[in-house]
Amino acid sequence: QVQLVESGGGLVQAGGSLRLSCAASGRTFSSYAMGWFRQAPGKEREFVAAIRSSGGYTYYADSLKGRVTISRDNAKNTVFLQMNSLKPEDTAVYYCAAGITAFMRDFGKASEYYYWGQGTQVTVSS
Repeated sequence: QVQLVESGGGLVQAGGSLRLSCAASGRTFSSYAMGWFRQAPGKEREFVAAIRSSGGYTYYADSLKGRVTISRDNAKNTVFLQMNSLKPEDTAVYYCAAGITAFMRDFGKASEYYYWGQGTQVTVSS
C-alpha cells in the first residue's frame, strides 16, 4: 500500500512558476514509477509527466514539454513537478500517481497507475 500526498499548489500569475511535491509513504517507493496528471473542470484527466523508478527515464505530454520537469528523490520518497511559464490553461487539480514499473506499458495512461493522491489545486491567473 502506498499513500501519496501532494503539496505546492496555489494561485500564481501567468508566466510564473510552481513546484509541486508528492510525498509517498512506504519503504518501496523506489520501485514505483511516478506520474503527474491533471484535471481541469469539465475535462478529462490528462497526463502531464512520468518518471521511472530509477529516475533514469522521464516522459512528458507533448503539449507541456519544455515547461515542466519531473524529478524524484528516492531517499526522501518524494517526486517533484517543476512548472514554468504557467498559463491560465494550466489551471487544474494536479494529481500524482504510483505504478509498478515492471507492469507498465504506457506511462502516460492513467489506468496503468495503482495509487493516487488527493490532488493539489493549481490556479493560474491572467
